[in-house]
Amino acid sequence: MKENVLDVLMYLFESYVDTEEVPEPDQNELRMELSRAGFGDSEIERALIWLDGLTDHQESLNYGNLSAHGTRIYNDFEHERLDASCRGYITYLEHTGILSPPQRELLVDRLLALESADIDVEQIKWVVLMVLFSQPGQELAYARMEDLVFEENSGAVH
Repeated sequence: MKENVLDVLMYLFESYVDTEEVPEPDQNELRMELSRAGFGDSEIERALIWLDGLTDHQESLNYGNLSAHGTRIYNDFEHERLDASCRGYITYLEHTGILSPPQRELLVDRLLALESADIDVEQIKWVVLMVLFSQPGQELAYARMEDLVFEENSGAVH
């Protein structure tokens, strides 16, 4: 199976997002479950490191009222990895209030940590869900993002 880190993360996310399990499984349990699901050891390890990176940044986030008057300037590396549609979508999420500036920074960090050659808007949607799900008090933003992820293109003009 040719899987990437995002595939492993999406599998974990879909497996645990709606469970009522209070204790989170430890990394050994996750490794065994992911291995049984057919993921390779390399992808499993990279996904677990990615998750650690997601939780390592939680203390630096401020959920208070932040000014939205700033403009995010992407460095050359970010610009190379995130094309215009990706950068535009991130800006859209920030302007609609789904992401705060610190959450945007965490999103960009986690997108680049995927080490994927091609990052697209669909990947961004899933990573945003993971970022919001991992943070307390973000239920409304998560619900709004979930609607964007799962909305079906009906072809109707709004």
